[in-house]
Amino acid sequence: MIPPLPAAFLQAPIAHRALHDVSNNRPENSRAAIRAAIDAGYGIEIDLQLTSDDRAVVFHDYDMGRLTGQPGPIRQVSAAAASELTLLYGDDGIPTLDEVLDMVAGRVPLLIELKDQDGIMGMNIGALEHDTVRALQGYDGPVALMSFNPNSVAELARLAPHLPRGITTCAYEPSVELLPQDVCDTLRDIPDFERVGAGFISHEAEDLSRPRVAELKAQGVPILCWTVRTPEQEAEARMVADNVTFEGYLAAHSA
Repeated sequence: MIPPLPAAFLQAPIAHRALHDVSNNRPENSRAAIRAAIDAGYGIEIDLQLTSDDRAVVFHDYDMGRLTGQPGPIRQVSAAAASELTLLYGDDGIPTLDEVLDMVAGRVPLLIELKDQDGIMGMNIGALEHDTVRALQGYDGPVALMSFNPNSVAELARLAPHLPRGITTCAYEPSVELLPQDVCDTLRDIPDFERVGAGFISHEAEDLSRPRVAELKAQGVPILCWTVRTPEQEAEARMVADNVTFEGYLAAHSA
């Protein structure tokens, strides 16, 4: 039995990397951005990376430079050290998944993307999935997990078959994250959806016209999308997608 995506994920718009706004000291994936999204009643999308002590932390990039000003792979620092690195345009450091779960506490839907740890969407994964599932034990609230790497989704299905899970997808054109062309050519058509027991996709907003997306939608699969940046783009995306992940403006709540 594939767990369904909770209905809450199809209602309030989802704030991409939380409700970030550096002009108001709210960097992406920060505690401040998460608090702002909760206060505004939005769903929250966050990213997970792995630290040297195998802890899931809420951070998008593999390298810390863009977001902290101190370059170097986040995989080479501990969770405690990451917490001490002040985010640029913010007031505190990189939070752990445990901290974020305590903050959200089920008040709004939480969409969690596990970043690929293999490098080429392969099988060299496991530690991030394990710590994510550990942190979520006993969590009471709408939550869903997803990854670009279908092998990560399959591992989540093995470790926590009760948790809703999906695949993050895109056009893979041009090559995403310097992936080999053959990997892009394979993943572009979302071939692993059934194999990994996925229950939804979150697809690139500019590529929602892809036939495979229409095929999944016709099967009743919930379609989320990323990243919408204007009300006009949102209106177009909603012609296909059941909900949007947004940033750069305040998406309207449905009546």
